[in-house]
Amino acid sequence: MEKKICGIQQIGLGCSDIQQSWKWYRKYFNMDVPVFEDIAEAALMTQYTGNKVHKRHAILAMNMQGGGGFELWQFTNRKPAIGAQDLKIGDFGINMIKIKCRDVAQTFDSFKKENLNLKSSLQKSPEGKLHFYIADPYQNLFEITESESWFSKDKNLTGGVCGITIGVSDIEKSLKLYRDALGYDVIVYDETDEFEDLKDLNEAKTKFRRVLLKHSETKSGGFSRLYGDTEIELLQRTDNTATKIYKNRYWGDVGFIHVCFDVIGMKALKQQCAKAGFNFTVDSENSFDMGKAAGHFAYIADPDGTLIEFVETHKVPILKKLGIYLNLRNRNPDKNLPNWLVKCLAFARVKD
Repeated sequence: MEKKICGIQQIGLGCSDIQQSWKWYRKYFNMDVPVFEDIAEAALMTQYTGNKVHKRHAILAMNMQGGGGFELWQFTNRKPAIGAQDLKIGDFGINMIKIKCRDVAQTFDSFKKENLNLKSSLQKSPEGKLHFYIADPYQNLFEITESESWFSKDKNLTGGVCGITIGVSDIEKSLKLYRDALGYDVIVYDETDEFEDLKDLNEAKTKFRRVLLKHSETKSGGFSRLYGDTEIELLQRTDNTATKIYKNRYWGDVGFIHVCFDVIGMKALKQQCAKAGFNFTVDSENSFDMGKAAGHFAYIADPDGTLIEFVETHKVPILKKLGIYLNLRNRNPDKNLPNWLVKCLAFARVKD
């Protein structure tokens, strides 16, 4: 079977209080549908957690308008470390998450009325799209941006994850992974400048090389319609002052811990990544069990150590209360799940 990347499934978000964080993300980003919730040991991640097995609480929450979700993650046997409050734009790692929106100006006004921590005014991106930046109460940075890719429509202002911005040391090296191996093969822009839309962010009044990547392929298979179109933006500071965001911290500590792609054909993907010079650093090999969900997961690291997860889903709860689960092992990898079936996930919606 050839490898297929169906979309960004989720962004890993380390939390100091998982329930408090999830309540905030439900209210402002409508991440209110839990696909799974699980408390267990992260036995395969020890090389990123001080060579010790740590217990954790995890929740995968989705927004049913479409986009990737958040995998909220909290250590339960140690106090999660909080990162430095003065991270620079362009530091190595995930700088910000792109959240899709139909009406950016309306969302900006709504967030302003709620006295949220807006980090910029309304701006135009180099692509010409209206967007703005906001920080959550835990100093994680999000970009609210226009999107035309939606799974369903409701009254909520925002959808889910439509991309990420990653700080890198060498864009040419990073392109070998994100463009060549992962298929983000369309370069929307590649510019070096001081950017007006970044100027209000921390230490962003300097020159960056900035590259926006999208995929030419229309994604298919599994939950690809729910994930929608996604993009990856690479930022490289030209002043050589960038440092690693997760230096002296564990995977799972507070902040953006990984980006996860939903994939089909893990064995073929493993071979392709290795050929490109990115060997799997973690591999569950056959199947993991996340309480009510199961599958095969693996990790690689980009040239600066940013962690990328791949998940090949084998089983997912559709109607948990009735004990109905969807087995994806023997499905046609090119066939999307029916919209009505995916929408059944919403029966688990948490209402505040």
